[in-house]
Amino acid sequence: MSTPSVKPGGVITTRPVLGVFGVLLGASIATCTGRLISIGLADLRGALHLGVDEASWISTAFNAALMFIGPFSVYLGGLLGARRVLLACAALFTLISLLLPFASSLPVILVLLVLAGLTAGTFYPLTLSFVLRNLPMRYVLLGIAAYAADILVTTNFATWLEAWYVDHLSWHWIFWNATALTPVMMVLVYFGIPWQPLPQPKEGQPKPNWRGFLYASLGFALLYTALDQGQRLDWLNSGTIVALIASGVFLLLATAVRHFTNPNPLINFKFLARRNTILLSGVLILFRFVMLATVITIPSYLASVQGYRPEQTGHVLIWVALPQCVLGFLAIYLLKYIDARLILTVGFSLVGIACFMNAQVSSVWSGDNFLASQAVLAVGLALSFNAMVGAIILEVVNTGALSRPIDVLTFAGFFQTVRLMGGETGAALMQHFIPIREEFHSNILGLNVQLGQPATNQRLTGLTAGMAAHSNGLTGAAERAADILGLQVRQQSFTLAISDSFMLVTWSAICCLIVVACMAGVPTQYRQVVTATAKAA
Repeated sequence: MSTPSVKPGGVITTRPVLGVFGVLLGASIATCTGRLISIGLADLRGALHLGVDEASWISTAFNAALMFIGPFSVYLGGLLGARRVLLACAALFTLISLLLPFASSLPVILVLLVLAGLTAGTFYPLTLSFVLRNLPMRYVLLGIAAYAADILVTTNFATWLEAWYVDHLSWHWIFWNATALTPVMMVLVYFGIPWQPLPQPKEGQPKPNWRGFLYASLGFALLYTALDQGQRLDWLNSGTIVALIASGVFLLLATAVRHFTNPNPLINFKFLARRNTILLSGVLILFRFVMLATVITIPSYLASVQGYRPEQTGHVLIWVALPQCVLGFLAIYLLKYIDARLILTVGFSLVGIACFMNAQVSSVWSGDNFLASQAVLAVGLALSFNAMVGAIILEVVNTGALSRPIDVLTFAGFFQTVRLMGGETGAALMQHFIPIREEFHSNILGLNVQLGQPATNQRLTGLTAGMAAHSNGLTGAAERAADILGLQVRQQSFTLAISDSFMLVTWSAICCLIVVACMAGVPTQYRQVVTATAKAA
């Protein structure tokens, strides 16, 4: 029979490891569902007979709901406890994921996706808080490694998984993947997270209120929607985008006013006003941006220039995903003996080197040309992500927040909000940056590819001769030659834009190194925590 584990805050559980595996699986399911929807948007569009503009709201509906529930999860977790929230939301998420493929119209699909996002979005903030409060400190490093591998592997593995589902099963499994896995999470949560009585407010303490959380959650969700749809709707030239931004900013201002006039006992903003906490939020934003090298940039190049199908792209990205299972635990081993800032420095340096290698891309590169840089990138991402999460948890340890459950929930909700908003801001920037640079390079190349120039005429003559056997007469061959030349110019312009995007990520990694250099050392490192825990045992 296992010995009960007692943690600060009064949580007692005989199976904390089951609970940790449960919440980690929940985080993985939420990440995987979001990625499967984004990657499989073309397949969903074809299966549901939707236009490009209509289908663009599918991923927005799910992810904006994730954004909404992030801050609100702090309120739910503090009011009802992690076990009740996770079990109820997981059950609803399973049912919704089961029903989604049978939705008959776009409005029904969007409503179900919003509900799916609201339920799955509770998995993230409650994961970190439960791991911290229930796993003995000597095992917290393993929890960090599992969480990091969870997110990184899922993010890069989802491309291959979506293609496999569509090719061997059906597009329904974009949603049914969660239907199959979430019940397993529920079993782990049921047996691993203890039942607790509802927390009661102390005498004289103000009662928790939901209005401030609602204002903040809705404000962030509106801003997230504006970022997600901004490129398609032409940003501030769209009344919809302007309205979303104005409404979101107004609600966030209302949240700030309400908090200072009527403080909520479930939130402690003073706890967040620490130098390293603020700098680590910047590191998290920059990390989310450098991850776009595998989330957006490489898949865009392979699909647009080389015509790769999703399963082919998945085989390239899997070289980043699979090593994380081993590299994550290596990073955690180093974290036990080395300052997290040094590991962060090495990790982001490797990420910058990998992206600089990829910046040499040309239009003849295939997936194999990325393998060397992918290996360097895998090591860099593993070191930087594990060290970043480790540094975040060290902040919690050094502030003594483990004995204050509300502070842990505040911390988890804050970094969940930063993670989602930072990731979406970076994605919006990259999706705007690549077309702008493509247009720039197209104009520059166009100045040197004009009729009458010797090089252009020579190229057209060669293409016309090559097309003569496949065309109706010389005129038809010349027209096809001109189309091919235009396509080659566009291909080269896009390749140069992809190269610029890799350089942008490289500079982001350098900026992150500067932020890390500004972080202060903490009095207690993991080696001291582990030693103290071993002596106490």
